[in-house]
Amino acid sequence: MLQRLRLSAFRVVGFAALTALALAGFDATCNAAPLPDKTIVFCSEGSPAGFDSAQYTTSVEFTAASYTVYNRLVEFQHGGTKVEPGLAESWEISPDGLTYTFHLRHGVKFHTTSFFKPTREFNADDVMLTFERMLNPNNAFRTAYPVAFPYFTDMGLDKSIEKIEKLDPYTVRFTLNAVNAPFLQALAMPFASVISAEYADQLLKAGKPADINLNPVGTGPFIFRSYTKDSTIRYDGNPDYWKPGVVQVGKLIFSITTDPAVRVQKLRQNECQVMSYPRPQDIASLAADANLQLPHQVGFNVGFLAYNTTRKPLDQVEVRQALDMAINKQAIIQSVYQGAGQAASNPMPPTQWSYDGSLRDAPYDPAKAKALLTKAGLPDGFELTLWAMPVQRPYNPNARLMAEMIQADWEKIGVKAKIVTYEWGEYIKRAHAGEHDAMLIGWTGDNGDPDNWLGVLLGCSAVNGSNFSKWCYKPFDDLIRKGRQTTDTAERTKYYTEAQEIFKQQVPFTPIAHSTVYQPLRKDITGFRIDPFGPTQFWYVGLK
Repeated sequence: MLQRLRLSAFRVVGFAALTALALAGFDATCNAAPLPDKTIVFCSEGSPAGFDSAQYTTSVEFTAASYTVYNRLVEFQHGGTKVEPGLAESWEISPDGLTYTFHLRHGVKFHTTSFFKPTREFNADDVMLTFERMLNPNNAFRTAYPVAFPYFTDMGLDKSIEKIEKLDPYTVRFTLNAVNAPFLQALAMPFASVISAEYADQLLKAGKPADINLNPVGTGPFIFRSYTKDSTIRYDGNPDYWKPGVVQVGKLIFSITTDPAVRVQKLRQNECQVMSYPRPQDIASLAADANLQLPHQVGFNVGFLAYNTTRKPLDQVEVRQALDMAINKQAIIQSVYQGAGQAASNPMPPTQWSYDGSLRDAPYDPAKAKALLTKAGLPDGFELTLWAMPVQRPYNPNARLMAEMIQADWEKIGVKAKIVTYEWGEYIKRAHAGEHDAMLIGWTGDNGDPDNWLGVLLGCSAVNGSNFSKWCYKPFDDLIRKGRQTTDTAERTKYYTEAQEIFKQQVPFTPIAHSTVYQPLRKDITGFRIDPFGPTQFWYVGLK
């Protein structure tokens, strides 16, 4: 296979830190090598709600679609956080930081499936549809299949992108209204996965645009074959994949196994070779098993309890402060995380630049919490719903147990919490709609930028998306906007530090913990790297 270095047409003026991103591209026209006749089975934790990456914000869907079926203009380096070429093999950023011109890769093929047979290769039309669909409410595919694009709007891209232009069949230009410091990183995120305009047109003509969420077509390393909800997802390795070495197996199967004890059993019996999210109590025995390997790393995540600030009495800051200081966080760390987590006090993890290490939690103090409720006019407490996730997440290994512990803590101050849960897809859908009072949720960073935490989880533009607190507080939001619109790291840090202080005063959610991520694998799995952003990726992963 040929490798070529493409250095032309890459110029970043005023963005010196990005100069190194003019990286090597691979010749997509080289002949495909036969794939190894091997199968990897992944015991996953839940059923994806769908395969249209633009609609979702959780790693269940990102693992099942974004990093198997699709590619993006730029990609995060395998197992890392640096941006490198993807479907765009090079790009230029204007001196004022307002225009991004992408030069697209030639010779990239869309998947051939039982439901779609492409007649052309990837080009600018596909990029245009992918982003116009999210940006333009009058886009034909969007009007035919009207869905929300929470990440796109949570990050304010619907307002910061002025226009997208096709300059020629392999050149696309984005023009922004204002500088957007994390824009390039944003384009590497799952919501920006590039879809086939030809396939979308076929679906429109057939009157079945929603099928893009059921039967995905992309340019990625694996070709979608079938999905049986709550059971199995089947993929074939893509023999025509444009980047050599990424696809190491002929078949990939997701065996959806919601019970973590059953996932461990299947892994030990070699019914699956990779599994998601072990329970903390299983870590020691997994590490001691000679047939397994257990890579792990500090998680780039936070588990938290969000208060729906649009609901009374949670709209009162004294009430939120009372609920916050009534939670025995250390007891939760000990019982739920069992040594695999550390207490969180901020809305982002300590490894995120601009993290304010000087912030401290209010002390656990039920008596003071009770006094705050009395001050808020609730001396006898009140009732609310407390939502608990039905599945394990990287930031929360046992939401039900955590909810029960919080329920017991709140009962001591007269607050009666009714624990509620739903199937995962329904849980997220209802939470976006704001049906909860308080809910357990969390976040794993998606692009390495502070805006991905403070803007996406707490910004005004995200109240219908991943801002599950439904909290829109202008002094905070102004700081986030300023941070997004400057490229100076020191200045951005100043804005984000001030924002974290406001967060701590207003308590739109209670940070609980940052967890350690463990990834159990069979010994014969090769090439696996833990993705710092949460999804399970099978790039370069093979079997001995």
